[in-house]
Amino acid sequence: MLVRLLYVSQPVGPVTTTMTTLILEKSDKNNKKENITGVLCQGSGLWMQVLEGERSKVNLLYARIMSDRNHKNVELLSLEEITQRRFGKWSMALVYLSKDDPMVQMAHPEFDPYTASAKDAFFILDELIKTGTPIINTAT
Repeated sequence: MLVRLLYVSQPVGPVTTTMTTLILEKSDKNNKKENITGVLCQGSGLWMQVLEGERSKVNLLYARIMSDRNHKNVELLSLEEITQRRFGKWSMALVYLSKDDPMVQMAHPEFDPYTASAKDAFFILDELIKTGTPIINTAT
C-alpha cells in the first residue's frame, strides 16, 4: 500500500550548505534503495517534506526523522493512502526558500504550517515548488 506523508519541522542550529548537501546525498541513496520519493522545502527556519512510498518504509523513515537530533518540533501534517505518486520523479528534491523569496514575503506571509490544514499545506507546497528552484533533482 502506497502512502504520502507530509510533515514540518525546525532545524536545530543553523542550516549550512554542507549540512543540506549531506542530507540530500543520504536521502538520495537511501530513498532509491527503499523506493521512497518526495520533496523537501527548506527556508525561513522550517523544513516541510513530503515522503511517498510503501507504508511500512515511510513509517520507518518518519520515525527516524522524529528521533533525528537535527530536527525539533516535528509534526505530522498529513498521512494518506494513495494510488499514485505525486512526486514520483524525485528520490528527493530540495526547494530552497530564502527570506527574500516573494512567496514567503508577500503571497503567503501569514502561512504557518503548524496551524494550517493539510489541504492548505499541500497548496502552499505546490506553489513553493512552482516558484522555487529545485537545487537537486534526482530521478528515481
